[in-house]
Amino acid sequence: MAAPLIFLGLVVLTGFFLVGIYNRLVSYRNRYKNAFSQIDVQLKRRYDLIPNLVETAKAYLKHERETLEAVIQARNQAVGAAGRASAQPGDAAAMAGLGTAEGALSSALGRLFALAESYPDLKANQTMAQLMEELTSTENRVSFARQAFNDSVMEYNTAREVFPNSLLAGMFNFQAAVLFEITNPAEKEAVRVKF
Repeated sequence: MAAPLIFLGLVVLTGFFLVGIYNRLVSYRNRYKNAFSQIDVQLKRRYDLIPNLVETAKAYLKHERETLEAVIQARNQAVGAAGRASAQPGDAAAMAGLGTAEGALSSALGRLFALAESYPDLKANQTMAQLMEELTSTENRVSFARQAFNDSVMEYNTAREVFPNSLLAGMFNFQAAVLFEITNPAEKEAVRVKF
């Protein structure tokens, strides 16, 4: 009589152990998705500032239409890439697309800021200075949010790769998440704002 009870007790303990592993994996996955939503919020703030920046600069940079259009086009591509990444945070293709689009946007903004340096009236514009300050602040927030996301992804990936978690991760299709990295060294530099 004791042997069936011991066996039943072991089955119940094993079940609780496996449920605990599964729940931890779900918790880690939800943490990195939440961390990405923080990036998404900051990117949206950044994307909302850019049209105002371009409109302010447009009055002064009448002969630089190509640069302004490049900024808007890069912004629109980044918005689309952010939407795809938001739908699937941690997905390799979505994260690579977002990294590429963000790099292109940073590059276009860098060209705009370099161009703005040669227009003293634009540099003196109060609205432009305020927008630049807000953009700098947002860039810092994006960096902090990206770090938090990457930390959460690392924690999740570690949890899904250790034994015996890896067995359950494979059975329940817990896919590896990808870090939000910028691969081009020039794109890793924050947008420099000088006025």
